[in-house]
Amino acid sequence: MMGTNTRELKIFSGTAHPSFARRICSELGIELSRAKHFRFSDGEIGLSIEESVRGADVFVVQPTCNPVNENLVELLIMIDALKRASAYRINVVCPYFGYARQDRKTKPRDPISAKLMANLLTGAGADRVISADLHAGQIQGFFDIPVDHLTGMPLLGSYFKENIAGSRACGALVVVAPDVGGVVRARKFAGSLKADLAIVDKRRSHEVANLCEVMDIIGDVEGKTAVLVDDIIDTAGTICNAAALIKDRGAVKVFACATHGVLSGPALERLENSGIDEVVLTDTIPLPESKKSDKIIQLSIAPLFAEAILRVHSDRSVSSLFD
Repeated sequence: MMGTNTRELKIFSGTAHPSFARRICSELGIELSRAKHFRFSDGEIGLSIEESVRGADVFVVQPTCNPVNENLVELLIMIDALKRASAYRINVVCPYFGYARQDRKTKPRDPISAKLMANLLTGAGADRVISADLHAGQIQGFFDIPVDHLTGMPLLGSYFKENIAGSRACGALVVVAPDVGGVVRARKFAGSLKADLAIVDKRRSHEVANLCEVMDIIGDVEGKTAVLVDDIIDTAGTICNAAALIKDRGAVKVFACATHGVLSGPALERLENSGIDEVVLTDTIPLPESKKSDKIIQLSIAPLFAEAILRVHSDRSVSSLFD
């Protein structure tokens, strides 16, 4: 049942991840709406919406991934253009929300950049945000507009159920949280796989970004297949250090999974040289040829976003997707 919304559904894409927007449109059986993106000679972002959006329920697909600031400004400009073109409602579909890790002050005079980004999107004219696996759930409260918070964990869990769980070669499964902050996520993941839980006790340096030091492991991994689960793999330092520790403690195999594969800096080299057998990611962030590897599996979360968009458009529950 579609609900009572008779307004036209339109989906636009920025330049960050157009293939993701096309996958969503394919799932919904509609055409991607037309917009022209260009740059002025000094680098300013230009945009032309090439069809009427007056009175339409508009969804703008744009993860704020690398280059983060370029993609963010482009998104803000798209929202502004659609607002001025009299769109009825502007829904920002941001599969990966950049700046989410700067969600609190960890030392004096730090910014809370995630809150600033929320203010910018709202100020530009966004009416709603649809995102996946925000680094901290409370970021939803940074927005003064509705936020639909999806998660890639069921998709990732299904992959391991179908391909790893129950395999005689893999033995018993243990889900590992790479740090204390990820325990709630890992516990839910372990519950879905009917697996044991272990936790890596990690101390992060507050002086150097992306630097961490693995300390110890809580739980039993000996003779088991370990699945490291996280929301983001950025430089892969955390996940590779955790994998090395788990292997040292006697794990037979080590897999890793995350919703967002940022894979910046030395990430690919670290993953290639690590003891991780396979890394499973979703496609919230595009995976260019330069970052592809035999170790990396990418699953599409576009069908989940398509269903969420359809439910928002037809005024039906989004949270029931995860019941």
